[in-house]
Amino acid sequence: MATVVSDADEAVSGIADGSTVLIGGFGTAGQPVELIDALIRSGVRDLAVVNNNAGNGRVGLAALLANGQVRKIICSFPRQADSYVFDELYRAGKVELELVPQGNLAERMRAAGAGIGAFYCPTGVGTPLSEGKERRTIDGRDYVLEYPIKGDVALIKALRADTLGNLVYRKTARNFGPVMAMAAKITVVQAGEIVPPGGIDPEVVITPGIFVDRLVQVTGVGPLTRAGAAR
Repeated sequence: MATVVSDADEAVSGIADGSTVLIGGFGTAGQPVELIDALIRSGVRDLAVVNNNAGNGRVGLAALLANGQVRKIICSFPRQADSYVFDELYRAGKVELELVPQGNLAERMRAAGAGIGAFYCPTGVGTPLSEGKERRTIDGRDYVLEYPIKGDVALIKALRADTLGNLVYRKTARNFGPVMAMAAKITVVQAGEIVPPGGIDPEVVITPGIFVDRLVQVTGVGPLTRAGAAR
């Protein structure tokens, strides 16, 4: 069963230096900003972060990068108009980048959660992204071998949770949350609302509580919401 904790700092306690941290969200939609802020306050360093993007503006993941706590980013979309924090760090050689096509990123985490050792995928064949990877032709089509992405911790944001850890998300905020919850040893969730068991229709549960370890309720308006970016 999930443990409901009192605040975000308690929720991220115990995350060790050098951890691989899966951070949910699709751009700013569904980014667990309050958990990231708590991670910054914890002072943990040398992190490998898995996210669809590489930060926006100077809040959330970008703030974690700016604080020098991230060693490596694994993502599918590292550059956009407001990704200047990552851009500056990468150009200065202060952060590593592993670029992964978006579908592969999701599938590699899903594979980790499903116990799949590796899988063949056609995405990236013939591009620099396939260099050094095992290649095989199956039924006349070329594929490369991809390995799962596992996390020590997942930080994700849900619209609503019950005290057992069952989760529902808001729209694009669910893009990576479900697979990240499956792929991590410890899953930490901030939810806008936490309700008693039975408060969520089982038919609409996206992430079952078996994948959730810690829950914290976060209400109010965060910086991304104020900017009109959160979903």
